[in-house]
Amino acid sequence: MWIPVALLCFLASLASSRNVPAFTPLSKDMVNYINKLNTTWKAGPNFDETDIKHVTNCVDLSLNMSINMDFRYSFSDHMVLPDQFDSRVAWPNCPTIREVRDQGSCGSCWAFGAVEAISDRICAHSNGKVNVEVSAEDLLSCCGSECGSGCNGGYPSGAWKYWTETGLVSGGLFDSHIGCRPYTIPPCEHHVNGSRPSCKGEHGDTPECLKKCEAGYGPDYSSDKHYGVDAYSVDSNQNEIMAEIYKNGPVEGAFTVYEDFPTYRSGVYQHVTGGEIGGHAIKVIGWGVEKGTPYWLCVNSWNTDWGDNGLFKILRGQDHCGIESDIVLLECPKINLILVPLS
Repeated sequence: MWIPVALLCFLASLASSRNVPAFTPLSKDMVNYINKLNTTWKAGPNFDETDIKHVTNCVDLSLNMSINMDFRYSFSDHMVLPDQFDSRVAWPNCPTIREVRDQGSCGSCWAFGAVEAISDRICAHSNGKVNVEVSAEDLLSCCGSECGSGCNGGYPSGAWKYWTETGLVSGGLFDSHIGCRPYTIPPCEHHVNGSRPSCKGEHGDTPECLKKCEAGYGPDYSSDKHYGVDAYSVDSNQNEIMAEIYKNGPVEGAFTVYEDFPTYRSGVYQHVTGGEIGGHAIKVIGWGVEKGTPYWLCVNSWNTDWGDNGLFKILRGQDHCGIESDIVLLECPKINLILVPLS
């Protein structure tokens, strides 16, 4: 049985040494405290007393890189990297890079970060000729213990190994009827006010592994499979990560989440208050500098109501909350020429 291990961030001891007052997670007092600090980011209002349990156990960082993941170097010393880079601009014909998905009340961030970056890289490696939404449902439900525990959390490295060895079919958002296996868990509001219901505190059940396509979809399950050639990680040096994104497209990253992170609205996130609530996986699509603070540009899987239209920036170059220690990606995806229209 998979048991989540406590995740550490180097600023935890710093926060306690400053005698930071304790706040109820997502409370107005926490939001006001963060904003009065006038640091590099702003917090925003949330549902009162929202349960944040569905954030925890989304990814086990302590085991992520233990699954036979090779390290590669991008030879960044030989590259001139720009100060600002956004994959959405670099590959304008790849709509999946701009897409913000919603994992719903399920600890499936590990799967979403993987299929989002895989989808983007298929498009980038085909120079925009092949656009496909790789199915989060297929990965979440069919990758067993090698990926973790489904809606109760998993390992990004296991997800990418599964993609190379077993392959994944296409599948769009909830109720989209796009691709072979669209996502079946409904969207919800992740700590914010909006039109959707609030996410449940506890993780839902992992969907059943159905090795067949949705009724009405053309190709059968086996012929709709897409594969990667190799899965690997790059060194945690920021220049190596930047070079990898610059050459090959977005990557999946993971980091330790603290109680202040769900309140993020804008700016460059840095942990300032609150305890650990678990590990979280996301997609990294670029980098830049905002008011003198270097950042990674990331896409979350909590829909567009959260954060900055579903995106956030986090401090770059200091392995803040482990953001640079757990980068996973693939080399040379095999291009399946089944074209899937995107909504």
